[in-house]
Amino acid sequence: MVDIARVLAMHGVDVTIIASPVAASLFQTSVDGDSSRGRSIRTHVVKFPAAEVGLPDGVETFNVDTKPDTIFKIAKGLQLLEKEIEKLFEELQADCIVTDMFYPWTADAAARLGIPRLIFLGGSYLAHSAYHSVKTYAPHKEIESEHTEDKFVLPGLPHRLEMTPLQLPDWIREPNGYTYLMEMIRDSERRSYGSLFDSFYELEGEYQDHYKKAIGANSWSLGPVSLWANQDAADKAGRGGQARFEHRGKEEEDGCLKWLNSKPESSVLYVSFGSMSKFPSSQLVEIAQALEDSGHDFMWVVKKKDDDDDGGSFLKEFEKRVKASNKGYLIWGWAPQLLILENPAIGGIVTHCGWNTIMESVNAGLAMVTWPMFAEQFFNEKLLVHVLKIGVAVGVKEWKKWQEFGEEVVKKDQIGKAIDVLMGNEEESVEMRRRARELSDAAKRAIQVGGSSHTNVVQLIQELKSLKLDRTNIN
Repeated sequence: MVDIARVLAMHGVDVTIIASPVAASLFQTSVDGDSSRGRSIRTHVVKFPAAEVGLPDGVETFNVDTKPDTIFKIAKGLQLLEKEIEKLFEELQADCIVTDMFYPWTADAAARLGIPRLIFLGGSYLAHSAYHSVKTYAPHKEIESEHTEDKFVLPGLPHRLEMTPLQLPDWIREPNGYTYLMEMIRDSERRSYGSLFDSFYELEGEYQDHYKKAIGANSWSLGPVSLWANQDAADKAGRGGQARFEHRGKEEEDGCLKWLNSKPESSVLYVSFGSMSKFPSSQLVEIAQALEDSGHDFMWVVKKKDDDDDGGSFLKEFEKRVKASNKGYLIWGWAPQLLILENPAIGGIVTHCGWNTIMESVNAGLAMVTWPMFAEQFFNEKLLVHVLKIGVAVGVKEWKKWQEFGEEVVKKDQIGKAIDVLMGNEEESVEMRRRARELSDAAKRAIQVGGSSHTNVVQLIQELKSLKLDRTNIN
C-alpha cells in the first residue's frame, strides 16, 4: 500500500497516507526520504483509541504471535476511527480514496463525497480469479468428502488448474464470520471506480484480462511496486520495518550480507516463510535436516523462540553446527529481504507463497520452492508451478488457519526433493531458472517509460484528473 502511494507521488500526485502511530513508524523513514526528494507525500497520524477498546498504548498492529482477543480489540479500535477518518477525507479535500480491501466502509464515504474509490487487492490476479470461480461455480461441492485427495478443476480460468477441497480456505468450504467480511469486500469492490494490483501484465496478463471481464470492472496492474519505489539501498534496507530493531537491524544487515558476499554466485538457498507464519518444533526439525542434507549453502529466517521452547533450543544447537561448517546462516526475526534476494549469491528461495515475497523474488529473477499455508497462497502456488513454471511444489496438502499449526508435517525427504529440483543442473531446473530471469527482465521493463505498468499509472492518473475536472465543472 505504501509503495503504491510512493509510486503515485513519483508521478506528481499529492498523497496523504492516513495511519495510526505504530503503523506509521514502520514506513515513515521511506515517506520522509521521498518528501526530501521533492515529492508531495506525507503521513497524517490518527491516534489509535487503545484505552477505549481495553488495550495498552502502543498495541495497534498485530503479527503471528498476537492473541485472537487482542486482534478483535484492534479491529474494534479501527472501527471507532471511521468517523474521524471520513472527516479527514473532507478536510484534506480528497479527490480520490485509495483503500486497502479490509476497509469496505470507505465505499460509502467515497459515495457521500462524490469522489472515486480505488480498492487495493493483495495477491495475484490468478488468486482473485480463482476466488471468483469457486464462488460462482462451487466445484468443490461435487466432491463428497473434503477429507480426500480427489481433485476438482477451477472452472472458467485460462488454464486447467486442479485443487483438492482441503487446499481451499476454510471460509470457502464452510461459511463463517470471515465469509461475511469477504462478501462486504466484494460488494465494496463492485461500488468502486476500480481495483489496483501489485502485478504486471507480462507476469499474468491473461488473468488480468480474465479478472476484468469476470468482475466487469476497471483494474490496473501497477507493479512491481517494491522494485519501483525502493530504488536505493536505504529504501531496500528499511522495507519491512528495520526501524523497529534499531541497531540490531543494521548489525543483522551487515552480518548476513557479509556472509553472502563470501559465497559463489547462485550457490545459496534462501528460506523464509514471511512475517505471519510459524511452525511447530517437529516441522522445524524436518526443515533443518533437509537443509543440512541438501549439501547447499543456505540462509534461513526463523521466528524468535522462547528460551524454554524445544524448537528454539534445537535450532540454537543447529545454528552453532552450521556456523562452524560455514554452510548455513540463521537470521532470527526480521531480515533485510530485498537486499538478500538481489545478492548474486542467492540461487533460489523456499517461500510460503505470500504475494510480496513472490513479487520480490520475481524482481530478483529467482525460481522458488512453494510451501503455501493460508490466505490465497495455494492459488499463488498454482501461478508459480503450473502457469509460469518457475516454482516446484514441496507438496503441502492442507490450507491451515492463520496462527494455527495444523497437523500436517512435511518430511525432510519431500523438502529435499524440491530443493534438488530448484538448485539442480537437470534440464527442468535450468529451464525454470531461465524463465525466472526472463520475468525479472520483464519486471524491470514494466516500470520504465512505455512499459505496461508505467502506462497504467499514467493512464490512471489522467482518468482521475478528468473526473476531478468533471466534478469542478458540475459544481
